[in-house]
Amino acid sequence: MSRVWSAALRGVDGVPVEVEVRISSQLPRIDIVGLPDPSVRESAARVRAAIAGVGRSLPNRRITVNLAPAGLRKAGAGLDLPIAVGILAADGAFEGRTLADLALVGELALDGRLRPVRGALALALAAREVGCTRLIVPAGNAMEAGLCPQLDVRGANDLESVLAHLLGAETLAVASSEPPSERGEEGLDLADVRGQQTGRRALEIAAAGGHALLMRGAPGSGKTMLARRLPALLPELDFEEALEVTRIHGAAGRIPAGASVLMRRPFRAPHHTASTAGLFGGGNPPAPGEVSLAHSGVLFLDELPEFDRRSLEALRQVLEERRVIVARARSSCEFPARFQLVTAANPCPCGWHASGARDCRCDDGALARYIGRVSGPLLDRIDLHVDLRPVAWQDLDSAAAGESSASVRARVNRARAVQARRSTLTGCRCNAELPDAVLDDTVRATSEARRLLGRAVESCGLSARAARRVLKVARTIADLAGEGSTSPHAVAEALGYRGESAANP
Repeated sequence: MSRVWSAALRGVDGVPVEVEVRISSQLPRIDIVGLPDPSVRESAARVRAAIAGVGRSLPNRRITVNLAPAGLRKAGAGLDLPIAVGILAADGAFEGRTLADLALVGELALDGRLRPVRGALALALAAREVGCTRLIVPAGNAMEAGLCPQLDVRGANDLESVLAHLLGAETLAVASSEPPSERGEEGLDLADVRGQQTGRRALEIAAAGGHALLMRGAPGSGKTMLARRLPALLPELDFEEALEVTRIHGAAGRIPAGASVLMRRPFRAPHHTASTAGLFGGGNPPAPGEVSLAHSGVLFLDELPEFDRRSLEALRQVLEERRVIVARARSSCEFPARFQLVTAANPCPCGWHASGARDCRCDDGALARYIGRVSGPLLDRIDLHVDLRPVAWQDLDSAAAGESSASVRARVNRARAVQARRSTLTGCRCNAELPDAVLDDTVRATSEARRLLGRAVESCGLSARAARRVLKVARTIADLAGEGSTSPHAVAEALGYRGESAANP
């Protein structure tokens, strides 16, 4: 009998799996037990061919492979390599102590080559949790798995090199654990945007405080152009955030070839025809959706009223809890979903209502139905509402470029640094996440500013949630201005982003 550690994916997390192999004197056959799905049951054929491909043969007896814990369903082909090594160890190919504190992950080709698997970083973290200090993965996963601290990761090209390493005939190369020192290519530059000073200012405030943003305007007014430049204004990912982003994208199989860690904030822009499962995650086995792929980055929903109403209503809970729970009859998966929401919408079905550029062709009924596609409770959770007007030709034709993303990001970083110093008291990374318990002490609004907000709540009918979000935006405006307390000017500007758009998508 032999035992070897491996891991399997469950959502975006790795789960340790102990592969137990027993060879008994019965009719030749391979049995795999422990709730394997079809891709795991088929590994018997791949393992048999791969072992033959490296010049070895299976014992002519009954082979029983148990995948523990037996109550967890295992999916994927990453268990091929540990099953093959476990069979050879049980047959006496090498001593059992060779496998102590070792984990193996990899899919086998019929000729013994190792193919990469999804979620190598998550699997490496799972192996470390059970005390493994060594890990062998396919060479294509070595860079990603090598990011796991306190784990000796080796990459192999085929089963033969793995066996040679275990027998001491040769040594597999150690995977590099050094993260890239560069952030990568800069994103789209805000200097490309001509005019739209209100939109640029709202984008800066959103970046500085992590606030959700809604832009409403006619076609061609620059909504998408502004949204795609938000990631370049956000602070760089720290290493812990980069590891988490890499883990999620690795579990979804979305890490580019040759990349080890994703150092840029994600920007996800799903089409409005995306299904609920595509947005929030699901499938069998459950996979992360767009809101999780946008974790630590930006989720952009263009043409907001065109999204399915049920999906938009589900988004409300995700914005509050910053996670998604995909529940199934036998199990459930939790996906992280801490993202910054940016949305865009036309003012009406034809797109030209109150634009001043063209006449609107929509009647009152069509306009009311279009506005009603986005519920008030969802709009209430969006901090910044901005109306964008078409840019005049003289501004578009101007040779003068606007302020660059680099200079705006410098101000955003200073404001975020202030919020980071407060995080020891608030426990929040940015102002948009401030809980009610610490809101008043953090905002420090002057008495005049509070009176101004009170008059606005009574005259405009703002909800309690909207009033609290106005205070959070005002605190961000004060941070950008370097003010210790929140002034009436900051509250007045924050109220300007909850105007008539608070009632319209």
